[in-house]
Amino acid sequence: MFLNFLKNFFLKNKLKNSFVNVIHDSASKKIETVGVLINESYFTKKELLLKSLLENHFEAQNIKILLFKNVVKKTEQFEYPIFSNKDLSWTGNFEKQEINDFIAQEFDLLLNYYDTEKLPLLYVSAQSKATFKVGFSSVDKRLNHFMIDTSVENYQIFVAELFKYLKILNKI
Repeated sequence: MFLNFLKNFFLKNKLKNSFVNVIHDSASKKIETVGVLINESYFTKKELLLKSLLENHFEAQNIKILLFKNVVKKTEQFEYPIFSNKDLSWTGNFEKQEINDFIAQEFDLLLNYYDTEKLPLLYVSAQSKATFKVGFSSVDKRLNHFMIDTSVENYQIFVAELFKYLKILNKI
């Protein structure tokens, strides 16, 4: 318990320092590649969300999904890469290569699909090389370039608002 507290303390400091380095890019580059970061613990309709994204504009080969779950059992099988708090080291590095690849990929759009602040999710979002980040308004305002005020369960409203504003911003 105490060790988790220390680990979270160090991670909060790294996260706070990474917020200073956030670059707000206002370029009107068209969105082709999309990264989706989902909190699997609270939102299990990821297939419906993916289907909504595919129906509107994006192509399946250009979408990468990364899942976070509080506790991952060894016997569970997932279709997409998944991580938990245990995959994060004391120094703020991830031990799984899939997470490092997700962070390093330069997405045109990163969907931070979670509305509760979990340190590993915030850290992946902050470290991501995505040029445009979209998330929920209930998450730290320094993290996303654009925020939508709805709940996680209302993925249809989220996707509708997302595409409405991406058209206005001339991103699609």
